[in-house]
Amino acid sequence: MDFELSDEQTLLKDSVERFVKDNYSPESRAKLADTELGFSKDHWKKMAELGWLGLPFSEDVGGFGGTAVETAIMMENMGSGLVLEPFLSTVVMGGGLVAEAGSQSQIEAIIPEVIEGNMMLAFAYAEPQSRFDLNDVETSATKSGDGYVLNGHKSVVYHAATADKIIVSARTGGGSRDEDGISLFVVDNDTSGLSRRDYRTIDGQRASDIKLDDVKVGSDALLGKEGGALPAIKNVVDRTIAALCAEAVGAMRTANNITNEYIKERKQFGTPIGKFQVLQHRMVDMYMEAEQSKSMSDMLAMKLELDDEGERRKAVSAAKAQIGQASKFIGEQSIQLHGGMGMTDEYSIGHYFKRLTTIEMLFGNTDYHFKQYAALAS
Repeated sequence: MDFELSDEQTLLKDSVERFVKDNYSPESRAKLADTELGFSKDHWKKMAELGWLGLPFSEDVGGFGGTAVETAIMMENMGSGLVLEPFLSTVVMGGGLVAEAGSQSQIEAIIPEVIEGNMMLAFAYAEPQSRFDLNDVETSATKSGDGYVLNGHKSVVYHAATADKIIVSARTGGGSRDEDGISLFVVDNDTSGLSRRDYRTIDGQRASDIKLDDVKVGSDALLGKEGGALPAIKNVVDRTIAALCAEAVGAMRTANNITNEYIKERKQFGTPIGKFQVLQHRMVDMYMEAEQSKSMSDMLAMKLELDDEGERRKAVSAAKAQIGQASKFIGEQSIQLHGGMGMTDEYSIGHYFKRLTTIEMLFGNTDYHFKQYAALAS
């Protein structure tokens, strides 16, 4: 595999690095995380102007036709600064679902607005009982006249409060864990019968629990084929996992750098603790985990373009398992090497630990993906 970046990819990498350096000092991020939105609309507008919001979309609708590799380059460098803007929710997940499953009219109505920064999206897929199973859907969509009536409960919907439209998975047929019978619906955030409980997550992001009580939508709200949405959901979730893996790599790299600088400065018995051999060995282990994770993330970004679904899914689970394991190790070791101060909000390392912990859990934790890989490999 060729891991060298092209000139265009290098320019993208450099531009994201500059954005993070200029806008995401630990103090600036802390202030943003404490605002009502939890991110900056000005930053979002800047991302639109730079063309980042159109990165993965077809040139036919104003995008740049980028691949998972370009998305990974962006997410890795955004991870290094713990960027708060809802790129993952709106572009990778929401926009990805519209591009994957939507009709031409839906794509033309939604994707250009996303690219321009005028529309934000969220994906409501998880339910209180579903754990990591995308096919465990109890939210129902019943036909009524020319449309549907939605009822159910969705949990931990990232950036739902600021989304203009929420893409909801609901069951139009089959049993609660059947793979067939799942459909997608595009629901306006202010639709009657939709209520939210908004909250701040442990990693400083925003999420909501959503209740749907007799929410009425037209037939044009159906995204893709009725009852056949699961393959599209799985494809988009695979791309989301790849983006999260890349983000984790950026966060791990910065966590290692912060910790390395700290042990060079922190003194015990008049000597920097970084001179103690046992801590040097610990840092070597942390750097090795980060490097292995970087290789797995790069491999996954390239394998997502394979036609072989089995190989693609194996790559997804292998990367998520490795990166989940490394995230836990590096996060915990960084905190331990900082001592008790590492858990205070004043120290940035605690925020990296919280984000890495969250990434390890999203779309399947380490144990889940080890089991998935073993099942696929056999």
